[in-house]
Amino acid sequence: MADSGNKGFKRLILATGYSWQGLKAGWKNEEAFRQEVVLAAVLIPLALFLDVSQVQAILMIASVLLLLIVEIINSAIEAVVDLVTSEKQPLAGRAKDMGSAAVMLAVVNLLIVWSLILIPKYV
Repeated sequence: MADSGNKGFKRLILATGYSWQGLKAGWKNEEAFRQEVVLAAVLIPLALFLDVSQVQAILMIASVLLLLIVEIINSAIEAVVDLVTSEKQPLAGRAKDMGSAAVMLAVVNLLIVWSLILIPKYV
């Protein structure tokens, strides 16, 4: 990648703008991302409200953020694959399937973290 010449604070500002564009694109184009953002809007405040330790709340919030991160990466993979080919290609299918599997594992991680913290406390 060529050096754009942007350094320091200007580079940080530009990078923040690009990140914001990525979040907006995820919200606009990916229903799963929108659903997970709504879930995060419920679960993150809930993690702060529940009677759990600070470390437990951090783990609960981190598992939610991890899901959002993996969903954005999966969406990026899908966009690149769709850009490169519209034909059915085994490697393209594999890339999309593996991205989907990553999202599924992030969901499983979230469920395990929240369950291991909340079940002993509230059941």
